[in-house]
Amino acid sequence: MSRPLDLRHVISPGLRDLIELANTHDFDRVQEQVRNLRGCSSPVNLHGWTITTDPATKEVVRSYRSEDEPTGRLLTTCGNRRASRCPACSRVYAADTYHLIKAGLSGGKNVAETVRDHPSAFVTLTAPSFGPVHRNTDSAGKPRRCRCGIQHGDDDPALSTPLNPATYDYAGAVLWNAHAGQLWARFTTYLRRALAKHFGITQKALNAALRVSFAKVAEYQKRGLVHFHAVIRFDGPDGHTTPPPAWATFDALKAAVGLAVKQARLTIESDSIGERVIAWGRRFKVDPITALGDGELTDSKVAGYVAKYATKNAEGAGTVDRTLMCRPCAGRGYQRGPDGFHDRCPDCDGTGQAEPIKALPVARHVRQMIRTAWDLGHLPEFAELKLWKWAHMLGFRGHFSSKSRAYSTTLGALRDVRRAWRLAQAEAARARAGVPTIDETTLVTASSWAYLATGYRPGEELLAAQVRHDITHAERVKSEGDPWL
Repeated sequence: MSRPLDLRHVISPGLRDLIELANTHDFDRVQEQVRNLRGCSSPVNLHGWTITTDPATKEVVRSYRSEDEPTGRLLTTCGNRRASRCPACSRVYAADTYHLIKAGLSGGKNVAETVRDHPSAFVTLTAPSFGPVHRNTDSAGKPRRCRCGIQHGDDDPALSTPLNPATYDYAGAVLWNAHAGQLWARFTTYLRRALAKHFGITQKALNAALRVSFAKVAEYQKRGLVHFHAVIRFDGPDGHTTPPPAWATFDALKAAVGLAVKQARLTIESDSIGERVIAWGRRFKVDPITALGDGELTDSKVAGYVAKYATKNAEGAGTVDRTLMCRPCAGRGYQRGPDGFHDRCPDCDGTGQAEPIKALPVARHVRQMIRTAWDLGHLPEFAELKLWKWAHMLGFRGHFSSKSRAYSTTLGALRDVRRAWRLAQAEAARARAGVPTIDETTLVTASSWAYLATGYRPGEELLAAQVRHDITHAERVKSEGDPWL
């Protein structure tokens, strides 16, 4: 009599785990948890409880314990803004950023609709040159043959890389990235000074009559340097609720931006590489924004542009999206032993690198910028920059997107609205079920949560993959129509 065929060794771990989950007493709840994550790539696993009580009656209104879940834990979204890490959460972040920027141009949540009549501009500030690079266009954007004698195609990997890497100022390029955030802050200061000078008044008088609000996002150029796109808007002295004075026009803003670009600069002193002046490049743009209009740059187009780049990292420059710093030794290459002496870190073998820079799957130009950032970070005069931590970002340490306090609503406020909507939906469901209505404002919630891990179980990953497929298919049908109809 032949033995029954054992197929356990040919079933993938994910399918085996999915079968195990399907045999639990509440597989529907497992599916519901995964669906609620909307395809998040790296969910956070939590263990704990939440209890909501009515302080007047001491009655427990709602309670939740992760141990009651079939898997004994609660899954929540990672909330990562980077599309390269979590496309699902980055879509939510992009949508929130879109509404935040658009509200600052045409009004909306916590922003007066009269703001659409305030002068506003879309400003692009670029980095200077650190050496000639391969190009296929001239300064006006018209096609031309490169100085190397070749007419490069738009997809040529040589574009924006140095013509002569040996003479390219890699140290200056990395330090420019490292100080770009500070240069932006200085630019906003000089912009107000330039406006006062343009109008022929003091800064105190300017601040009493006019407020300048802005929102910006950083984008990497192919040459590995960041540039900034910013929405800059004129408001009255009380912010978006009041109109700016009649003399505060777009032309005045454009002139002030040009003056501030020339004046804003930082000086970096170093015994190792000499003095460096951090300044903007000569090429910049200042374009008017037409709110709710049909111009070249409308509020919707600008908001979509900013939201797109708010979810990107440095992948546009061809670098990696992960830190190269060895975490056990924090990039130092050594760990302090029990005797107090520095012992070679066994995880990185003393290099301080989580993975060797020479083994990274990147182009030569990007690799040299990473190596330069790593080396500069270990010089005493640049120690506070911690460039080894930001080497994968080619030295850039600033926020990818930021705004002035009075520009618009906040991401937190948008999330509060979304949370309130969900509570209203739950309250409506309770009302349909005949459960008495509860005044949420009088309730008290206590909770205790602990982090367990990040990621799915193998079976849950299969369920999440199906959710991602369904979302992608639904979006394709929405944009292109159902091909089966």
